[in-house]
Amino acid sequence: MAHPSMSVASQPEVLSERTPKPVRKRGWFARFFNTCLLLALIAMAGWTLWVYHGIKTTAQIDNAQTADAIAVFGAAEYAGRPSPVLHARLDKAVALYNRGIAPVIITLGGGGDKDSGKTEGGVGRDYLLANGVPYDRIVAETTSVDTEQQVQRLAEIAKRDHLQHIVVVSDGTHLFRIALLCQRAGLDVYTSPRAPLGHIDELDSAERTTHEILSYTSVRLNLHISWLHRWLEGK
Repeated sequence: MAHPSMSVASQPEVLSERTPKPVRKRGWFARFFNTCLLLALIAMAGWTLWVYHGIKTTAQIDNAQTADAIAVFGAAEYAGRPSPVLHARLDKAVALYNRGIAPVIITLGGGGDKDSGKTEGGVGRDYLLANGVPYDRIVAETTSVDTEQQVQRLAEIAKRDHLQHIVVVSDGTHLFRIALLCQRAGLDVYTSPRAPLGHIDELDSAERTTHEILSYTSVRLNLHISWLHRWLEGK
């Protein structure tokens, strides 16, 4: 017969052997989160590639054809002189005008507090006049501060002057976003990229393309950030 003290002492040990240990469940929430994250990354990569392809394709094709006007999107001006980029855009507009593509050229773009009253649209007008385009064939828009506002002003001009078809001239990488903004503004446009300027290194090209991918995506998501640009420019 077992000693009473021994049975009492051994009882907790026997019970602990019979009690099943809790099974540690795998975190279903963590698995769900990881799956969603993976799908989101795949979607983002697919979207980025699609936008990249659209930017590159639009940049390589000149869709200029007979229209009611040619619109030149603004770029920097220096003390009343067009920057190389704006110079190239204006040259493209003059070439299209001389080919009889459209009877009117619209120059777009305002100026900042540091521009001494000069505007991109005004400088563009002066350049066109110096290159043989008659004054009454030029419309200068001089208040917009970014691409979205330039499209808005262009839509107002088109409505006022009954312009149905417009050739838009800008940098190749810029035109994919411009086409979307114009479509949303109810404009029927044909994209026409300016001529390239010398050699662009890979880093600069990547920065421009990345900027356009992000900007195009923000337009698609209806993230209107023009206010930030205006605030930074003190406007």
